Amino acid sequence: MATGLIALLDDVAAIAKAAAASVDDVAAQTAKASVKAAGVVIDDTAVTPTYVVGLPPARELPIIGKIALGSLKNKLIFLLPICLILGYFAPWLITPLLMIGGIYLCFEGAEKLHEALVPHASGHASDPEESLDPAKLEDDKVAGAIRTDFILSAEIMALTLAGVSTSTVYSQAAVLAAVGVLITGAVYGVVALIVKADDIGLHLTRSGGVVGRIIGTGLVKGVPVLLTILAMVGTTAMLWVGGSIILHSLAQMGLHQPEHVIEGIAGFVEHTLVVLPRMTSWFATSFLQAILGILIGAAAIILYGIWKRVFFRHGAFSGSH
Repeated sequence: MATGLIALLDDVAAIAKAAAASVDDVAAQTAKASVKAAGVVIDDTAVTPTYVVGLPPARELPIIGKIALGSLKNKLIFLLPICLILGYFAPWLITPLLMIGGIYLCFEGAEKLHEALVPHASGHASDPEESLDPAKLEDDKVAGAIRTDFILSAEIMALTLAGVSTSTVYSQAAVLAAVGVLITGAVYGVVALIVKADDIGLHLTRSGGVVGRIIGTGLVKGVPVLLTILAMVGTTAMLWVGGSIILHSLAQMGLHQPEHVIEGIAGFVEHTLVVLPRMTSWFATSFLQAILGILIGAAAIILYGIWKRVFFRHGAFSGSH
């Protein structure tokens, strides 16, 4: 009896040690995967604040909360099981799906660039009645942010899955969930801080001391500039990430030439300038990927326009006869 109890305790201790080792392994893999996804996280952080620009300050945090909740649903409810299923049954499908997401990001980025260069050229927000409806405007902005987040989240989860592809399905699920929650909290925490920084500055100008008033004035004056810069960074990020996804996906499918061309040009720039070589190479590569994103996005816009003219000309898909 005593021997059996001791054996049971030994088994429990062994299970506890294995569980602790598993937790440590998941934590280490989560940290490693989060670092790999850092580039996409920065893009996500830059893109999101643009969706609350022009909306009432009182609605900023609730809107960010809605987008964050949508982002968590994207990662945990949709993408996590999809990644596990595809990783187990059809890993060859992941790359084509990422390419579709990359094309969508290029389309979104090129469309925003077109709207900036030719205001009101596309039909978005050109209807005055639509722009006067705050509830619909808010819903549209949240829906647009969650759609864009889905693509960026898919890239984050795919990068994470690639880093833990040799682990058990349980470890993969744990790491994917941990990365999803941690990155969502980090991104939208930073976004909330950015969009409310001007309110914090206003509070400091009224209730702070001399130093507080100086900092508050700087925040009040600087945040609009920061948001404008972030809007440009967000558009650039969509094009850059979209272009890089397509480029790397083509390489994984065996078409290495486009990636080699960009690497060759970036290497030439690096050796020509000889100033901060690693940073120079990164900027050159990112710039070329963004140019590729613009070209792909422009092609997607043209094809989408043709598709609309062909299928909507006589009321197709609109229910008219």
